[in-house]
Amino acid sequence: HRLLYEHGPGNGTLLFLPIDQGLEHGPIDFFPNPSSADPDYQCRLAKEGGYSGIVFHIGLATKYLKDYAGTVPLVLKLNGKTNIPSDAEAFSAQESTVEDAVRLGADAVGYTLYVGSPAQGRDFVQLGQVRAECERYGMPLIVWSYPRGSAINAKGGRNSIYAVDYAARLANELGADVVKLNVPKFRDPDNANSPAPYRQLYEEWKELDEEEAYRLAVEKVVASAGKTMVLFSGGSRISDEDLLLKARICVVAGATGLIFGRNMWQRPFDEALQMTGRIKELLGHFPA
Repeated sequence: HRLLYEHGPGNGTLLFLPIDQGLEHGPIDFFPNPSSADPDYQCRLAKEGGYSGIVFHIGLATKYLKDYAGTVPLVLKLNGKTNIPSDAEAFSAQESTVEDAVRLGADAVGYTLYVGSPAQGRDFVQLGQVRAECERYGMPLIVWSYPRGSAINAKGGRNSIYAVDYAARLANELGADVVKLNVPKFRDPDNANSPAPYRQLYEEWKELDEEEAYRLAVEKVVASAGKTMVLFSGGSRISDEDLLLKARICVVAGATGLIFGRNMWQRPFDEALQMTGRIKELLGHFPA
């Protein structure tokens, strides 16, 4: 309730500012805006921009959020990995706990699940333990549901409708309260490798206007998430026009909210605030 109605847009939608990229990608993402290497930059942006919450791993949450207590809700990310090894057998190891999140006053926890990875057996067990702790403490669980691995690549790729649709359904099946997804490719050059029903979707949509096909793809995965609320990721930095189009299509298609990181904090501060305002205005027109 705090995240959906007391912070951010405040109308049942969500807008999160993630800063887990320093762990997942290393310092490289801070090069376009060196000021953003200091986590206080994102804390100020989250506060002044009025985000629903900020996503930190435990070290940053412990060291940087003290000055923002009560003003910037925390989503504590519980697991992670570097991008140095190959993703072929992707697994995101847990490095903090739901109890840590309670101690830090977090409003939710985040967990990355790699759908289709050869390590998914371990992943399911680890997620099950986290989910049980969430139930014990009354802590909402946000699952980053990301298709990964060679088996996914052989069936159309990690951003195919098949892969993202499966990721949405899996998060619902495994008990997520909210699922974070990437927007699926609605016209996919690897579509010939997708399972037959998904190849049929691509075939049916190929003559449609691009925006209509985009919306249908997003609606498909939102429907597969069922009663699990859906957040869509911004991903790598894109043009302002493309970012606003992505945001609008996602909320029109039924997403609960957006989680935009690099597309916000890779900008100079005033520009980031301005874009935040535009995204929040859009979310305000489409209450969940």
